[in-house]
Amino acid sequence: MTEADSRKRGVPNMTFRIEEATIRQMQAAMTAGEISSRQLTVLYLERIAAYDKSGITLNSVLEINPDALYIAENLDLERAEGHVRGPLHGIPVLLKDNIDTADKMHTSAGSQALADSFAPEDAFLAKRLREEGAVPLGKANMTEWANFMTTDMPSGYSSRGGQVLNPYGPGLHTPGGSSSGSAVAVAANLCAAAVGTETSGSILHPACHNSLVGIKPTLGLISRTGLIPITYTQDTAGPLARTVEDAAILLGALAGEDPRDPATRPSRGRAYSDYTKFLDREGLKGARIGINRGYQGDFTKEEKGLIDRAIRAMKQAGAEIVEETNLHHVADHSSVLLNEFKSALNRYFASLGPQAPVKSLKDVIDFNNRNPRKMLKYGQTWLLRAEYETSGTMTEPEYIRDRLKDWRMSREEGIDKLMDKHRLDALFCPGVTDSPAVAGYPAVMVPAGCRADGLPFGVSFVGKPYEEPALLRFAYAFEQAHPARVAPKLD
Repeated sequence: MTEADSRKRGVPNMTFRIEEATIRQMQAAMTAGEISSRQLTVLYLERIAAYDKSGITLNSVLEINPDALYIAENLDLERAEGHVRGPLHGIPVLLKDNIDTADKMHTSAGSQALADSFAPEDAFLAKRLREEGAVPLGKANMTEWANFMTTDMPSGYSSRGGQVLNPYGPGLHTPGGSSSGSAVAVAANLCAAAVGTETSGSILHPACHNSLVGIKPTLGLISRTGLIPITYTQDTAGPLARTVEDAAILLGALAGEDPRDPATRPSRGRAYSDYTKFLDREGLKGARIGINRGYQGDFTKEEKGLIDRAIRAMKQAGAEIVEETNLHHVADHSSVLLNEFKSALNRYFASLGPQAPVKSLKDVIDFNNRNPRKMLKYGQTWLLRAEYETSGTMTEPEYIRDRLKDWRMSREEGIDKLMDKHRLDALFCPGVTDSPAVAGYPAVMVPAGCRADGLPFGVSFVGKPYEEPALLRFAYAFEQAHPARVAPKLD
């Protein structure tokens, strides 16, 4: 069989190394005819078979798209005809299992209660990905109901998919949640990039523990339409990738105004289709970066050493380091999540139409009670509280006061106050900080090294709304000055 015949048949080109390949490298190889989108898809499927469903058995992929190879072939034909949609053309991407896709894949939020549920239409962001030419490879496993089912559920566990394992220490280290499968799959090179969602740390946390770049964007930069929700006021989707450039490429495909989501209206004129134009190796020169040591007590001596090395790298890259700019924990109140969850989830079920297997939060609770061995391994504390302790109308005085207090403490008295007082371009936050999630502000997580036990550690750049261009510039410059991404050893 000739090399040309191999390409036509979809036999992978063994000279192309898929491990740690960037989107730019994949595009260059496809442009040069060294590999096709179909072959890329086959390579990732082979790795899923070898490492996710056997071998180390990471359990990060919940469902494969049966049309993935056909979509890839169609995109190869488009390329052959001279039409390339953009940087994601032919690139295999995984989506978290709480993102609707109107295809042969289910959308279940990891719950057996929705194991037979098909969404009637794509989430807005899924439509954008298809338009940009991405190959929807499958759905990623996740913490069930985005970790708002109960108090004791471990990150990465779902009744439908089982437990996601961290490739840097399976069974030893948490994979981070709730976008666990999305992060682990990217870290283990089972896809080119993935989409996760965050309410409070669910993108940043798994990115931190899987040596990844994770972007928690400004709330409203990416549409919430078609996401199985927890809240109205904190939920957002965002990219998980191995490099800042790859994350920026994915962000450009996801961002934009959705007429059905009023939260996206303020993004008009402030969302970009190409965030890579803001990446600059010299991007930290002259930047005033505030060091958030408000979480210092959370870190080990070894992690503090990684933080200090990261700060030195920023100094050497020309950043002006500003101390005494500490953020303190601003834990989102349970009353906010409880009250918004019941209303938002019931609204989502209504969007599924009369064929939906469950039609309310109460139906989910009843389904779990009928199948306790499978469904109630860790209980359903939050589901019960949301159903029986809230009205679903969000009129409770406690909820209203807590929502307004959370915003005030995380915005006016938190990020805004520090950045204005010290004239900062960004806050540098080691590990995962909760203020951006509560405020609805952006944050970009970047690898900063690994502990001696193998667990990766990351740092994030935090800013004000729609300052993703600046944060990506700083994150990219930091990545170039202090390359710390480490691939896991799977064999």
